[in-house]
Amino acid sequence: MQKTFIVVGGGAAGFFAAVNAARLRSDLKVIIVEKTDRPLRKVKISGGGRCNVTHACFSIPTLIQNYPRGEHFLKKAFHHFSTQDTVKWYAERKVPLHTEDDGRMFPVSNSSQSIIDCLIGEANKYHVEIRYNRNVQAIIRTADKWLLNFSNEEQVAADFVCIACGGFPKASMFDWVKELGHTIQDPVPSLFTFNMPGNAITELMGISVPEARVKIAQTKLISQGPLLITHWGMSGPVILRLSAWGARILAGETKDLPAPYEFNIIVNWIPDYNENSLREKFKQIRFDIASQRLGIRNPFSIPQRLWDYFLQLTGINGQVRWADLSSVHQNKLIRILTGMELSVKGKTTFKEEFVTAGGVYLSEVDPNSMASKIVPNLFFAGEILDVDGITGGFNFQHAWTSGFIVAQSIAKF
Repeated sequence: MQKTFIVVGGGAAGFFAAVNAARLRSDLKVIIVEKTDRPLRKVKISGGGRCNVTHACFSIPTLIQNYPRGEHFLKKAFHHFSTQDTVKWYAERKVPLHTEDDGRMFPVSNSSQSIIDCLIGEANKYHVEIRYNRNVQAIIRTADKWLLNFSNEEQVAADFVCIACGGFPKASMFDWVKELGHTIQDPVPSLFTFNMPGNAITELMGISVPEARVKIAQTKLISQGPLLITHWGMSGPVILRLSAWGARILAGETKDLPAPYEFNIIVNWIPDYNENSLREKFKQIRFDIASQRLGIRNPFSIPQRLWDYFLQLTGINGQVRWADLSSVHQNKLIRILTGMELSVKGKTTFKEEFVTAGGVYLSEVDPNSMASKIVPNLFFAGEILDVDGITGGFNFQHAWTSGFIVAQSIAKF
């Protein structure tokens, strides 16, 4: 008798589990149930519509360091399917990937549609059925089957179920998963930008600094990388990484902050220097370009508009020559360049690209099969698990890995 495998969720992890299960086991009936009429939405918009498929990090010990939560779990999982396997999988289906300078990997087409077409094509090739607008209300275990109840009063039976519906912003939205006997780590936002309402620096929106070091005051959180000034505050990889590593601290789960998402950051705009070493560098600068004016000669790789803002902030007239810069103004400028303190009040998350920290407890899932340790023939893949990575393709890699392991596990039954 034909067995049925139902995947709850038509995202990256769900599709990868479904198409690979159907490919590896031709006698299996595979169904994806998606609550909307738009599958693979995150794939579509990821990387500005290019889809950041994975990251060019091929060492498992190095790779797992990019996951604030789930590091030890993924250390085992990545031995089954890792970055090089993702690259090979897509290449075999005529979707080659290329690597950018920062390690992010995209399809050569630079279009997320290439990934979507590939996954849909695989689903069609292996006769995976996709049912849209199916919102799961409950999953019930009978003697030897699973029964899935949907909001449209439809009920479907399955032998195997994989929950791959992504993360949820509210703990109550996991209730139907809790009813299966699993424990949920309450969700908090991850990968968000910092809001700085009323700060004049937001008038410089659009300015990007290639390398900055940012520390969150009163915590041990610190990161370095590209920084982007926006109309609401600050973004860019360095900020997004901090938001991921500090997801629970910034949400107010500890006593480090006065209130959730209210804190100060300290920015070093030229991280090759600290205050003391920059003071020494200034001596050389004032000698080398003594006759040049500060407003015209910016000796650092800082965008000119930002440099002008620093001069204004420190009260330095841009017409002043480097040789004539007073020690008072010099000290102010050095402190701004190496330790500018800014107040953050609030965050901005992106609805379609929302990433959460939290989900199903990893101690209740086998990383070698993605099977539940609580109930039989139940599997998990993707962001429903308490795993999340920093920006750069790491969350998608977890989706491909967990989805493939589910497929491989079911193929063995």
